[in-house]
Amino acid sequence: MNITSKYRSLSVQAKAALWFTICSFLQKGISFITVPIFTRLMSTEEYGTYTVYLSWLQILTIMTSLYLFNGVYDNAMAKYEKQRDEYTSAMQGLTLVITGAVFALYCFTSGFWEKILNLPKSMILLMFLEALLSPALSYWSGRQRFEYRYRILVCVTILQALMNPIASLVLIRINGGTAMMRILGIVGVQVCICVPIIVFQFCKGKEFFSKEYWGYALRIGIPIVPHYLSGIILNQGDRIMIDKMVGKTEVALYGLAYSIGMLVQLFISGMNSALTPWMYSKIKKGDIRSMRKVLQLLSIVVVGIAVALMLISPELVLIFGSPKYREAVYVIPPVAASVFFIFIYNILSMPQFYYEKTQFLMAASMAAAGANVVLNFIFIRLFGYIAAGYTTLACYMLYSVGHYIVSKRILVNEGIQENLMNPGFLLACSVFLIGASIICNLIFPYRILRYAILLASAGLVFWKKELLLKTMADIRKKIKSGEDLKRMFRDFPVLCRFFLTVTRKTIQ
Repeated sequence: MNITSKYRSLSVQAKAALWFTICSFLQKGISFITVPIFTRLMSTEEYGTYTVYLSWLQILTIMTSLYLFNGVYDNAMAKYEKQRDEYTSAMQGLTLVITGAVFALYCFTSGFWEKILNLPKSMILLMFLEALLSPALSYWSGRQRFEYRYRILVCVTILQALMNPIASLVLIRINGGTAMMRILGIVGVQVCICVPIIVFQFCKGKEFFSKEYWGYALRIGIPIVPHYLSGIILNQGDRIMIDKMVGKTEVALYGLAYSIGMLVQLFISGMNSALTPWMYSKIKKGDIRSMRKVLQLLSIVVVGIAVALMLISPELVLIFGSPKYREAVYVIPPVAASVFFIFIYNILSMPQFYYEKTQFLMAASMAAAGANVVLNFIFIRLFGYIAAGYTTLACYMLYSVGHYIVSKRILVNEGIQENLMNPGFLLACSVFLIGASIICNLIFPYRILRYAILLASAGLVFWKKELLLKTMADIRKKIKSGEDLKRMFRDFPVLCRFFLTVTRKTIQ
């Protein structure tokens, strides 16, 4: 009853923030929990092929959708508040047209692209089908988050997260543990979920072509394409380069370790979804100072989760990958540290989207992506696939620095002198994370020491939990304007006490 009472006292925005985070955990968590099954049913080479497929899929999705369902769509939800149905329908039509054009180009030069992608034609066709369908779900999900309609989104997300591995497992049991069966299962589920959404959104919006909507989206979206493409190169390019320079077995080892390192994303992706509307409203009011206090507190939480994951990396590799993936453990610390910088640059890019100054994104993004390619080319040859984890960390740091400079310039031009994030604070977090990743690599063989550090840190947090909750409450009280903050973070201390109560009752 105590837990139920605390939950009911939360505002709609706080509940949405809670459920979006849980939803993100469930979606990626269910997918990741099934990894040990697929790594055991599939050979490392087949698992490497599947990993390469996913990397190329993300690049293709940028080319076929321009990522219009991302920052551009959030802007449009505010700009076209009364025409959201029509805008969503028109964006869906635009995505279908672009995808058709890219597919036609592929058909005329299929041999060339099959050689570049190093994948069979059947997989490339499935890749196009998935790229055609998945944006519809992204548009729909984005709108549910923007309007805090979390119930149906949670249901659809959990359904998709459960059906993807189940369908793949059935196909693998029938036809063998190949990458093709794994991909077919995922695409089949996408067809079942996305086709009804496409029909629903077209029927509701009744727009396929709109000069105004298409023009607005393309005007903002096209300059961002190099930014998104650069981000994918940072995130997925190392797998492609390892495939070309070393082999698919090494891609499997690196891909598994990278996925483990990115587990922190389970937390921050849901948090970012909940933060976006709130940050937009704070930027609109020019209230940067109060926003910075909350963001820095959340940054400390991200750092803590990243370090905890580093400490248990060897056990996670054995659980999710089996002993044949053991050597990949040294990739995890730099990748886990990279997640902090992903969180930071997502925050720092908000002013660029809000003020529609997205052309500045290209310089920072392309510089980091170019550095990633060059560093990978040099260090993978010298030190093998493990070096890609460290080049990734270095490039995400460069990425964050670039976004900090650009966002600071934009805010100053808009008459806002406050920094979105304190540079001294960011430097301290960066040094701590890099030091932690180095130390964790050295103490991996000493399990007792690693767990002693982890338990001591957890004990300190539990011991000082009242101080932490009081700090959160003080931050909330110091913010003067914050009706929009009250709606989302009004009950942040209550939300933390809710989690603590659940944990305590579960232990008891």
